[in-house]
Amino acid sequence: MTEENKKRTAWDKVMMARRPERTRAQAYIDALFDGFMELHGDRLYGDDQALLAGVGFFHGQPVTILAQNKGTNLQENLDRNFGMMNPEGYRKALRLAKQAEKFKRPVITFVDTSGAYPGRGAEERGQASAIAECLKVFSDLKVPVLCLVIGEGGSGGALALSVADRIYMMEHAVYSVLSPEGFASILWKDDSRVQEAAEVMELTAQDLHRKGIVDEIISEPEDGVEQCVDFVVSQMDALIERDLRALGRKKTMELTAERYEKFRKIGA
Repeated sequence: MTEENKKRTAWDKVMMARRPERTRAQAYIDALFDGFMELHGDRLYGDDQALLAGVGFFHGQPVTILAQNKGTNLQENLDRNFGMMNPEGYRKALRLAKQAEKFKRPVITFVDTSGAYPGRGAEERGQASAIAECLKVFSDLKVPVLCLVIGEGGSGGALALSVADRIYMMEHAVYSVLSPEGFASILWKDDSRVQEAAEVMELTAQDLHRKGIVDEIISEPEDGVEQCVDFVVSQMDALIERDLRALGRKKTMELTAERYEKFRKIGA
């Protein structure tokens, strides 16, 4: 980490994670995987474009990819609901995760959302139960699961795709149970204390790595990933290759038992 990056506050990191020009999931998928084929729909209600999901090849190995994708311009932001998934998005993730388990494909997730969509329709269609089902299914998935937090990882919307054997987090990303705005409003009833809230929440990659929640920090250029995407992609590629090889050697019971212990230890 550079001296300039060390000086950045937690709120600075929140602002960097939210920047409209920040590199999104589609760019990483294009750089890391060959032959990506997008799959659509939850086979129940419809398709959620906030989740870019499908099958591709990583160094010749078939993998399932589940990526929250905010889009790169205003129209894409609107089409993809700024990365805020509806229940059908989480059910699409469940469908493809179970498919991956059936065909013994590792699952790789990209987290980048301010949270699950809180609209009335989402609640009526079972938002909470869809997220809960993701947490349940991913905790016992019989294939390796890798998670990359690439931007803003907020609330249950992020947690649903973060039950993984390895969690990597980019240097200027954030990951927390809710937004700093929500924290300040709920705890202090004072929206003006949002920067203080960001510090108290300890939501930066450095904070979470120290606590053992995040396994690896992916370094970024001083002014953010968009300054040199290749620098970040090369780190992602090395980490994914290393850990897929290591996790692939484990027996199913060992894999799921270690995942269980990983999450049971958090906060102990």
